[in-house]
Amino acid sequence: MAAAGSRATRVYRALLRLLPFDFRSDFGPEMETVFHEQHQEAGRSNGTTGVLRLWWETIVGIFRTAPGEHLAMFRQDAGFALRMMRKSPGFTLAAILTLGLGIGANSAIFSVVNAVLLKPLPYEHGERLVTLRQQAPRAGMLNQPFSVAEINDYRTQSHSLDGLVEYHNMNFILLGRSEPERVETGVVSWNYFDVFGVKPLFGRAFRPEDEQPGAPAVLMLSYEYWIKSFGGDPTVVNKTFSMNDRPHTVVGILPPVPQYPDENDVYMPTTACPFRSRPSFIANRQSRMMQAFGRMKPGISVRQTRADLNSVAANLQQAYPKDYPQEIDYSVATSSLEEQLTHNARPTMLVLLGAAGFVLLIACANVANLNLSRMVRRERELAVRAALGAGRVRMFRQLLTESSLLALIGGGIGLLFSWGALNLLVSFAARFTPRAREIHLDATVLLFTLVVAVLTSLLSGTAPALAARETVVGSLKEGGAQSTVGRGRHRMRSLLIVAQVAVSFLLLIGAGLMLRSFAKLQHVDPGFQPENVLTMQIGLNFTKYNTNDKQRAFFETFLDKVEAQSGVKSAAASMMIPLTAGMTMMGDFQIEGQPPVPGQALPVADFRVISPNYFETLHIPIFEGRVFTRADRPGAPDVAIVNRSAARHFWGAQDPVGKRFSVDGGKAWIQIAGVAGDVRQYGLDKEPVDEIYVPLAQSPLLDGILVIKTAGEPMSVARSIIELLYAIDPNQPAARVRSLEQVRAESVAAPRLTSNLLSLFALLALGIAATGIGGVMALAVGQRRHEIGVRMAIGARPGEIVRMILGQGMALALVGVALGLFGALWLTRLMQQLLFEVTPNDPLTYIGVAVVLGLAALVACYVPARRAARVDPIIALRAE
Repeated sequence: MAAAGSRATRVYRALLRLLPFDFRSDFGPEMETVFHEQHQEAGRSNGTTGVLRLWWETIVGIFRTAPGEHLAMFRQDAGFALRMMRKSPGFTLAAILTLGLGIGANSAIFSVVNAVLLKPLPYEHGERLVTLRQQAPRAGMLNQPFSVAEINDYRTQSHSLDGLVEYHNMNFILLGRSEPERVETGVVSWNYFDVFGVKPLFGRAFRPEDEQPGAPAVLMLSYEYWIKSFGGDPTVVNKTFSMNDRPHTVVGILPPVPQYPDENDVYMPTTACPFRSRPSFIANRQSRMMQAFGRMKPGISVRQTRADLNSVAANLQQAYPKDYPQEIDYSVATSSLEEQLTHNARPTMLVLLGAAGFVLLIACANVANLNLSRMVRRERELAVRAALGAGRVRMFRQLLTESSLLALIGGGIGLLFSWGALNLLVSFAARFTPRAREIHLDATVLLFTLVVAVLTSLLSGTAPALAARETVVGSLKEGGAQSTVGRGRHRMRSLLIVAQVAVSFLLLIGAGLMLRSFAKLQHVDPGFQPENVLTMQIGLNFTKYNTNDKQRAFFETFLDKVEAQSGVKSAAASMMIPLTAGMTMMGDFQIEGQPPVPGQALPVADFRVISPNYFETLHIPIFEGRVFTRADRPGAPDVAIVNRSAARHFWGAQDPVGKRFSVDGGKAWIQIAGVAGDVRQYGLDKEPVDEIYVPLAQSPLLDGILVIKTAGEPMSVARSIIELLYAIDPNQPAARVRSLEQVRAESVAAPRLTSNLLSLFALLALGIAATGIGGVMALAVGQRRHEIGVRMAIGARPGEIVRMILGQGMALALVGVALGLFGALWLTRLMQQLLFEVTPNDPLTYIGVAVVLGLAALVACYVPARRAARVDPIIALRAE
């Protein structure tokens, strides 16, 4: 019986731990005594039934009482904390802003990471969607499009997919509105959106009958285009517009989902595309233009799908040996759609999230130091409370409540920062992934912010609260004004300063490497001069300009009129402009005198169609031979100009001018007329590729980009050029009107914004760390006022005092720099793929950052050092 009573007491004592500590201290022993008596009485009177009833009533009573007691205690602690915050407005403001910046940076970056990397794809069964890519490594082709015949083969022979759809992008002219409009058009299989699990917002999706030959042409509008061009009007469904000389009826509006691989305005079935629907195109296995997407069957992995599709590829090699020679190593690469949507963004987002986390750590260390410094001034208050009976746990909880309120208010401020930066972050993320439109402050971000705020309160409040648990009764005897901080507390403040400096060094190194990388990127010679060049895209109507002669005549007539305009120096047309990855025309060719070798791939180059004044307009140098002229027309010998890279790779030390090559197996030969300079076609960070230029007159364009050299600001002549275009053809729109300098700026926008964000985080960290060093040194000077007075009284000069304080502060900074250096040498390796022509261990960056951080620490220490040197020894000694 005694053993049973003892067990009951232990269980009851454990239940009492649900109540606040102060409540247990005041009433716990009495409650245990009463329960013990009730337990014995219940057992004697009613046996087991009475004991169980007593336990039930006891448990219910404690669970009902505990929340109210905790809430009452929290109200008391929170009220006291708010009063203390009002008494120290400077500390409160500094702590809230510091924590707000740290929490806000993390919430903002997490909102991006959450939307882009953590959330599942906003498609039904998005985890089963895969992309297919044909590749022939030995032929230099790693991402080869599909032909109609190939898509049909993979669709019918695959056993791992329950849906395979095709996609390609075209530009068409939409008529039927106030002005002709060039629209980005996705040409897709009828079940494209069914495979992706996307249901229309209004109207219907495509049906099988929409893809039958001769079926009425139908369109679906993307959500963005519907909002931009039709103001979100749902009555646009069933309206008819003209495109490619055919009426097209809008049958549906898509919801706001990521569009991959292109942002399109409208979508049409494959049979509505004048190119895709040609019988000759469908029958030609080499007519490769489409991308392919599949949906795996339930339970099938990407690896199994890859193996299955490569077995189909092996079958095709056996069935069509001419189309898939053994020597090209033909295969199909398969990867999840989620990986394709996020792989470009992942490294940058994770680096930024790490940087934001470091900023938060520095903010926590800084606020912890502020709290520790404030503890010196509150020692008398804490001692009085201890003398009046407040226990260590009670004071610990009170101080944690204060830090929690600061962190929660800082979290609210941080959310406001995140909300204000949301649009900037969306535009930033859009340069890496189409999932940027999913970024917003949702419940997950709010929960993350709350968790971060709680962790922040623990990190910034635990050290001061633990320090406050030291015995402070002795300070009542000595007087609060002269109480000193123990060595342990001083050591803790020093460690926090060292940690701040070390983490600041890491962030500054990351920002410095990115800035150095961006500076090198900016100084790369693109191979052309973008100044005072206007660009605009002209996509001709497929049905109106349906012959080479009509296409040639349009561009020649238009260019002649443009060059006659006031303010225009020269003009040319090209299939694409530098620093863009638009339409490409990669192909192999045979060099005269070098017959094909079985088992060896032919040379491969990028072909460019340009008009005669292209090199002059962009100031691309001609090193050998000549430029194109009006004489290079049909009927004249076919000619081409190669860039220096192609000349070096394919003709070596020989002069390629006058040499010939063939793109049709030797049936016709093209003579090289000149050698042009290399141009960074695909980005400043990409090496020039082998390029072969052919004249527009001999290879007419249906979709071209004008480059116009102007005497002044390029955009000032844009309107007159567009009016000139309408005068030639009222139904011919111009698109993407911008200067070439804007194109260049856009090409480096992603690394520029990444550098700016990292630099912002690094500057925040530097400012917080410098403030922390200055604050700690100022506190040390205040606490050592008597000591400094004694030193000066026995002959120490002000300069010696300054050197002493500077030496102590700089010692902490140097230790932090040393630790930061060690961490940077390890962590910066993760940034390797973000850097351009800069190594993660770049010595110039490390030296520069060490100097900047050292100077910041020196300035932060100098102010309290100067104040220490001005201490009047008489006043200091008298005060002591």
